[in-house]
Amino acid sequence: MPTTMDPNVRIRAARWADKDTVAALIADALHDSPLAAWLTPEPGSRRQVLTGVAAIWVEHALFFGDIHLTDDLAAATVGFHRYRPIPPPANHHRRLAEAAGAHADRFTILDELLAQRQPTEPHYHLAILAVRPDARRAGRATALLAHHRSRLDRVDLPSWTTALPVGERLLARHGYSARAAVTLPDGPTLHPMRRNTRSAMPVDPARPAGSRWQDLLA
Repeated sequence: MPTTMDPNVRIRAARWADKDTVAALIADALHDSPLAAWLTPEPGSRRQVLTGVAAIWVEHALFFGDIHLTDDLAAATVGFHRYRPIPPPANHHRRLAEAAGAHADRFTILDELLAQRQPTEPHYHLAILAVRPDARRAGRATALLAHHRSRLDRVDLPSWTTALPVGERLLARHGYSARAAVTLPDGPTLHPMRRNTRSAMPVDPARPAGSRWQDLLA
């Protein structure tokens, strides 16, 4: 059943049939961001590349995490249950090369930099918060984060994400605190953030937790 967080915003869990819609939504939300421009400098192919790479992680989240959507399909969260290490997506390197083409190396660079910041203790990984550009500033992101927060609070589970500067203030209002920033080579700065920890969330660079390109907050 949908969860009501606001009279105008209803939230439900995504189904397999929603995966293409969610991937396209993520691409729309990220398309004009500095991160998307860095990942795919060519505007003509950017939407196709972002949609293809997002599809890999949307499918993976349906197996190893969860996706929640507003019922108007205008906003979504994508997350992973990292209670223990999870495998990478099936055939990840091949699928990334097919989806990103000449830009695959940039997704890999992002992955490697963010992997160094991934907590090693059990946590929820809020990988993506995406809102379609024409649906912003209407409470959808706030409703999704409130829904996300209520679920984590019931199990007292830490959460980790990576934000673009535009999303950092919103996350802070929902209990996230910024960690040391990550600046991509000749690219934008990203802000790893954590929430709801009773103790430190250790980072062990010798134990990378898997691909992180999906830490895109829009």
